[in-house]
Amino acid sequence: MELELDRIQLYGFDAVLDTALPREETLEMIVPDACPDILRVVDTDGKVLLSRREAMDGRAELSGAFKVSVLYVPDGESGLRHLDVTIPFTCAAEHKDITPGCCVVACARLCRGDTRAINPRKVLVRAEAVIDITVFSPRSDAICGRVLEAETLGVEQLTETQEVYLTACVQEKPFSCSDEVTLSVSKSAPAELLKSRVCLSRGDAKIIGNKLIFKGSANLSLLYRGEDDGLYTASAELPFSQIMEVSGVGEDAECELTLALAGIDCALNNGGEERLVTVNMEILAQAVVRELRVVEVLSDAYSTKEHLMAEWTSCAVEGRLDRGVRTQNVREVWEAVAPMREVVDCRAAVGAVERAREGEKLILSAQVEIQVLYLGEDGELCSANHPVTVPCALELPEDTLCFCQCEVVGDVYVSAAMGGIEARLSLDFRFCALSRRQLTSLSDLRPGEAPECDGEQPSLVLRMLEGGERLWDVAKAYGTTIGDIISANELEGEHAAAGRLLLIPRRR
Repeated sequence: MELELDRIQLYGFDAVLDTALPREETLEMIVPDACPDILRVVDTDGKVLLSRREAMDGRAELSGAFKVSVLYVPDGESGLRHLDVTIPFTCAAEHKDITPGCCVVACARLCRGDTRAINPRKVLVRAEAVIDITVFSPRSDAICGRVLEAETLGVEQLTETQEVYLTACVQEKPFSCSDEVTLSVSKSAPAELLKSRVCLSRGDAKIIGNKLIFKGSANLSLLYRGEDDGLYTASAELPFSQIMEVSGVGEDAECELTLALAGIDCALNNGGEERLVTVNMEILAQAVVRELRVVEVLSDAYSTKEHLMAEWTSCAVEGRLDRGVRTQNVREVWEAVAPMREVVDCRAAVGAVERAREGEKLILSAQVEIQVLYLGEDGELCSANHPVTVPCALELPEDTLCFCQCEVVGDVYVSAAMGGIEARLSLDFRFCALSRRQLTSLSDLRPGEAPECDGEQPSLVLRMLEGGERLWDVAKAYGTTIGDIISANELEGEHAAAGRLLLIPRRR
């Protein structure tokens, strides 16, 4: 008897590494000849650009640069000045399951920066960043769905419907985004662009056919010095829409989009009557697409005609527990070194997101650095930094695999409080929680020699189902079928067999 199994091939990805890499870099820099001497450093701000992600044997390597703006008060001149500092970096995360065929999804953000003036012509710049990295390894699992021509061969088979939440596609697309920002004519004409900050926000994402259509925006904040030496801010939302190729997924699949800044250039253009800032950005969109699939799994089989030898195999699969966004509102008050008269600029940077377990709750904790640039009551420009830990509790069982992204949403509001500074902001914790289990199916079924039996076996047996026993187990043990048992006992269905003395007809 030739037995052939119908096998289902599941193609997807496993997350073999999900971590946050802290990175700190320092650089000594000579002040360019065209810039005045430094009297006092006021502020350090910037962004992280990712240029390379590469999977190797046992490690994933990333490289890029910290693009930092140092603001300082010049010696002997009025108004604020700036230094542009670029600090290259390379870092790596190690794991034994990383291979050159893996996909690396990453994004980076500057958490903190500070600058110390060594002398009026030399500075030491330090920048701290966190790089979120997830490495996906391709996988392929064969699951047996049924025995072909089972009725002809006298084979009874037990199939079960299983739901699998599959990471079906990991894809990326680099693209450019260019625009112009018009500065207000009600403010002083710009003399120098001091610093820029950009926050990439996701919008709607939808799969149509083999295309992922997604939208988003680059929220740009600018600080510039006017011709009157005053400090002015401007902001703009630069929308974008892109199409990315995806394959092997349905239109109801769920997409997790990560946006990383790969390059940015902001240039002040004072030509003509308009006051324009030209913005050119390089952005990397990274999509992780997960899909709920229902598969039929052959978990057991036997023959009523002859003895069969069976082998089983198991593979790890994931299930969807929860997915969503939790918004946490933050209000912080802290003492200021100097009383605040007016806020010039403010930001909140999210550092590493830590995980801790409290019973049935998974506690996500985001480290946030609030940075404020302000004018004191005496008109002197000051800066203040304040760290805060923001928790977010999720009702998730132990051994949950949880992917999380945390970002500041909306504006950061800062005002003077009694004897200090008050900041208000909101954080979004975007999470995807998965469970893991072993999926077992038959891997091989072939004829074999039946075990020897002592004496002649009765053709009819009377017995009841024991605790946890199924009608399938009894039918298999006596070489009959569930249908024969139901017919012999005039049952309405399998559920009616519990607690009854059953007549078991034997076929062999």
